[in-house]
Amino acid sequence: MEKSNILRKPKWMKSPLPSGKTYIDVKSIVAENRLHTICTSGNCPNMGECWNAGTATFMILGDICTRTCGFCNTKTGKPLAADYGEPQRIADSVKKMKLKHAVITSVDRDDLQDGGAEIWAMTIKAIKEQCLGITMETLIPDFDGKPELIQQIIDAAPEVISHNMETVRRLTPTTRTKAKYDTSLKVIQQIAASGLRSKSGIMLGIGETPEEVLETIHDLRAVGCHVLTIGQYLQPTPKHIPIVEFITPETFDHYKKIALELGFTHVESGPLVRSSYHAEKHVR
Repeated sequence: MEKSNILRKPKWMKSPLPSGKTYIDVKSIVAENRLHTICTSGNCPNMGECWNAGTATFMILGDICTRTCGFCNTKTGKPLAADYGEPQRIADSVKKMKLKHAVITSVDRDDLQDGGAEIWAMTIKAIKEQCLGITMETLIPDFDGKPELIQQIIDAAPEVISHNMETVRRLTPTTRTKAKYDTSLKVIQQIAASGLRSKSGIMLGIGETPEEVLETIHDLRAVGCHVLTIGQYLQPTPKHIPIVEFITPETFDHYKKIALELGFTHVESGPLVRSSYHAEKHVR
């Protein structure tokens, strides 16, 4: 297998450096309020575009994850105690930023009995109370597939609930720790059955075949998934799983066409696409 450190980024993987007044304002508020964003921790290539468009992705329940997935650059280890003041700080910051759309995600908290579901629900409710008219997406962990915990997020009623498959069935055991392919499908199925907009995402370039990608797209649509994001995996550090190949923009377009024909209501598919890319459009 060709090592990722000798793969040169193709021209279509280049993105503009973040800039602009709104971007600077959001960055300042994030720092002042000790907030975590997946935009910064994940080194997202679209951070400037999203922040300038009035969309930001906040990471709750701390910045230390209990899982060690091979693709993710979030810190892992023993998390700090849950911070019950965090939901209100997030809501206050979202209001101060004058965001039109907020995306909330979190680390996995397998150390907590409820996986952090209570703080998840508190955060959604606090934002709704503080920021009238805002729309919201929650990118949730699998909560070990426990329906009663997923239901707490559903009951808080964000406009979109997302849970990422991340990769194809064959690569799941070596890419994601603890998470299981079928468990993730069941999470999506429960969300879709609730009547709320369900969403998922996968990354390409880690050794999956075109047939496996199509199988995953079909599996997601079969459980009722509405919105799909497909993007290129980028190796955060040499310790993470390597990039096997850079997928061409034409291939991403091909997968988008197929997904739309299957009945997905919205598909973002491209080399620089990440889970929350153009998230404000996924509400409609």
